[in-house]
Amino acid sequence: MASPLRTAVIGVGYLGRFHAQKYAELEDCELVGVADTDASRLAEISSELGVPGVGDYRQLLDEVDAVSIVAPTREHHAIARACLEADCHILVEKPFTSSVEEAGELIELAKSRERVLQIGLLERFNAAFCALMEKRNAPRFLEVHRLAPWNERGAEIDVTLDLMIHDLDLTLTVVGEDPCEIRASGAAVIGDTLDIANVRLEFPSGCVANVTASRLSRRQERRMRVFQAQSCYVLDMLERRLDAYQLRPGDATPEERLDHASETFSESDSLREEIRHFLNCARDGATPLVSGEEGLRALRVALEVSRSMRQDTFS
Repeated sequence: MASPLRTAVIGVGYLGRFHAQKYAELEDCELVGVADTDASRLAEISSELGVPGVGDYRQLLDEVDAVSIVAPTREHHAIARACLEADCHILVEKPFTSSVEEAGELIELAKSRERVLQIGLLERFNAAFCALMEKRNAPRFLEVHRLAPWNERGAEIDVTLDLMIHDLDLTLTVVGEDPCEIRASGAAVIGDTLDIANVRLEFPSGCVANVTASRLSRRQERRMRVFQAQSCYVLDMLERRLDAYQLRPGDATPEERLDHASETFSESDSLREEIRHFLNCARDGATPLVSGEEGLRALRVALEVSRSMRQDTFS
């Protein structure tokens, strides 16, 4: 039996803490240590999990095989580069990097080092979305909403990179091609970053997607509607439910011919599944479900949406 992979988490804020907990729980890996520049936060997580904590992540790189990078986005490129140069496999939380150029550089470095580079777009591991992908067939129109209450965490970046990037990734995955036209609008309400955004994506196949993200809602919603020939699928990512509406052949009215089926998937830990997948890829040398290229694809569209909106909003 192969030795457990030695792991570490760089950045143990709100989300990084969960990454560290998952590594500590999994039997086929060993959490070697955690790193953070916040001394009090570092001490808390280090004590909770019973592992060493360091202020400089570079102290851990010679001791580990695989690393989660959950630091602020502006630091992703430098940290990921150092980890790859130390021959570590890396899981980088979304958004991948601050720029397309930085992301492209890391992809090439990972290839040259033969290291796994996975991007933390968590919704790909939602069981209901996986079921939807099995039913996907030339989608014609998508309607996507991601609404959340205000939270200071993540507010330093535009909502496109904080929330919408998840749905841009899912939309590109469902449609299976890159958009040929992007029309976006949004607003900065609380601070200097965009808090609400809507984008219309048009694809070469003729498919259209309308995607909305807001961190100014009183309630949470994560929902996608996919319209195809003679069918519609409604995905509720919070409830892990997939509703299917299909028209039976016949001469009756569409309402009379409409069949409805609903499937709710048992509660699962998407982050645990994401990390388990990362470790399996690192162990086997496989390409991850959300590779660096997939992360770059979502980042490129998110940055273009943000650029377009900021140009209109702040001009």
